[in-house]
Amino acid sequence: MNWLQSQIENPRISGSICLAVMAFCVGFAAGHLSDLRTIALTDTDQAFEPFWDAYTVIESRYVDQVEVDSLVDGAIEGMVDSLDDEHSGYIRPELYKRSTDFSGEFTGIGVFTRTNEETGAIEVTTVIPDSPAEAVGVMPGDEFYEVDGRRVIGISQAELSALVPGPRGTTVTITFRRDGELVTFEIARDTFPLPNVSFEIVGDNIAHIAMLDFNDLSRAQLDEALKAVDIASANGLIFDIRDNPGGTLSSAIEIGSAFIEDGVLLRQVARDQSEEVTRTSGGYADIDVPIVVLVDETSASASEVIAGAMQDYGVATILGETTFGKGTVQNIPSLSNGGGLRITVRRWLTPNGHWIHKQGITPDIIVEWNPDSDDKDEDDIQLKAAVDYLDSLRD
Repeated sequence: MNWLQSQIENPRISGSICLAVMAFCVGFAAGHLSDLRTIALTDTDQAFEPFWDAYTVIESRYVDQVEVDSLVDGAIEGMVDSLDDEHSGYIRPELYKRSTDFSGEFTGIGVFTRTNEETGAIEVTTVIPDSPAEAVGVMPGDEFYEVDGRRVIGISQAELSALVPGPRGTTVTITFRRDGELVTFEIARDTFPLPNVSFEIVGDNIAHIAMLDFNDLSRAQLDEALKAVDIASANGLIFDIRDNPGGTLSSAIEIGSAFIEDGVLLRQVARDQSEEVTRTSGGYADIDVPIVVLVDETSASASEVIAGAMQDYGVATILGETTFGKGTVQNIPSLSNGGGLRITVRRWLTPNGHWIHKQGITPDIIVEWNPDSDDKDEDDIQLKAAVDYLDSLRD
């Protein structure tokens, strides 16, 4: 089992981010708008007058010199924040390109991180094998202290992601706090595929395949895993999408099409209540063994599309905990300043018309497990429950 096995055994590394290149959409992007049409403001000029009044006052009277770009960024952020939609947001120019990269290949140093809720520090959770970070000796538990001389204590992971990744071959100097001492590394950034799918045989010849997100490489990786475990001769399949926040809609369609031969995968409803039906795209994997889909409260968006469709069609038993509950679709159109908007454009429903937003998908078999608070030496009880259930089908 490869390095990802640790992720399977302890699937709740919530808030983790890969500092290679990151997609900040929690969930899936339905695609990119081809253009942003100019909106005539003839009917709204009066409404915008206070905005220009405020800009004029700040630009002419504020005690310090102000950067116009900074004011524009702040205005856009405020406008999007007023939507009161946690899944919509402004993406600053320095982050936009990385936010729209779902290729499955990344350029950076090769670590997963999370924010320590107690200290506020961003710490390394996993070092990807054969990555630049591993080569210089970065270790899990290291806390980011400085990046190229800039103190990063207290900044967000989004801000950190603007500093650490960069073009292949360039270097970044990072100081970490390790066991109370500071250690500094000069790290050459590189491009590499992000490990996403892992597999193993558990129990009595039961295939266990885990997927951490949905990107352009995911379907090919799933096919390779199904071949490696010889799914035709297996006694069952456990498809593990715990701690999987989603990814692209196109990848979700490809993955869903592996399990559902022909049918509706999801329904999308626009602002005018028109409905767009998204069907499977071919590529059925013809899996003729019982399937269990493992989910938890971090399984979101594209993960919920897959789990919801498989549950509606009865092609799998869903086991674990109620999922995150993200029933909206986002586009990521670009702006003229090089930034972009992550904007909710549609609601999505399961094939049977269920809107799971803020409710999640309720598993057919509920098995609760919190490895962070439960006995750390305890086995993965959700995986064990899935094995036991599949074994029971043959008794």
